Amino acid sequence: MLDNDGIVQALPGSYRAQLSDAEFAQLSAFIYNVAGIKMPPAKRIMLQSRLQKRLRELGMDSFKEYIEYLLSERGKQEELVQMLDAVSTNKTDFFRESVHFDFLRDTVLPAHYQELGARPIKIWSAACSSGEEPYTIAMTIAEFCRGRGTQYDYSIIGTDISTKVLKMAENAVYKMEKVEGIPLDILHRYFLRSKDRENPTVRIIPELRRHVKVQRMNFMDESYSINENFDVVFCRNVLIYFDRQTQERVIGKLCTKLKQGGYFFLGHSESIMNMQLPLQPVRPTIFRKI
Repeated sequence: MLDNDGIVQALPGSYRAQLSDAEFAQLSAFIYNVAGIKMPPAKRIMLQSRLQKRLRELGMDSFKEYIEYLLSERGKQEELVQMLDAVSTNKTDFFRESVHFDFLRDTVLPAHYQELGARPIKIWSAACSSGEEPYTIAMTIAEFCRGRGTQYDYSIIGTDISTKVLKMAENAVYKMEKVEGIPLDILHRYFLRSKDRENPTVRIIPELRRHVKVQRMNFMDESYSINENFDVVFCRNVLIYFDRQTQERVIGKLCTKLKQGGYFFLGHSESIMNMQLPLQPVRPTIFRKI
């Protein structure tokens, strides 16, 4: 780091803190126990890089000091959520794996509407990240209603372990590059454009936002703090971070919140083959509770 005269200065300790193999093993075991997230040795540098910012913000010079704090009772109260925010991976896009939304629009919604009419459909986006998935679901339902010229009430709950991304989902504000692949008619109907030309953003319209609620939830909790039963559960592209045993346990708990005959959506890279679950395949990565 250079000072104002161009002379090289020593970096603060937290900038150069290195994560030893033993410290990585201790942290990765802790992360697995509290969040079910696998941290193989190949992710040591990634974990070190992400947590160095936490060390800087806390004014700590070593990972040893950070781990001692994290594992203390005070640290578990004050730092656990911050640490999980830093290490969890949150990659998502609007209309990601679009075949799922096509199936929702063309199969699930017509059947539900025909059978139950005015009763609201309830959908759970169980790893909602920064909100692109639940708002895509909302747009899909709005397009279904628009195509039929009808009103159709619905509620969507989005959950995630990261408070940082949940705040983004609640605000529903996105950079322009996040919506570049969305058809213009959809973009014009469901997004409001900011007036800031230097930092252009869009925001989901209030009519859709009012149907979406978000809350923090950890898949490793013994029971899930959601009292509703859902017609549809989306749990996509998060189970890949868990081992097989944890995947089966998590999906089993999610299924307890899914109504009989309800639909369950997995990510395209995920599988429940040979798992003992009350799910029957309908299409690849689309299942129905039996």
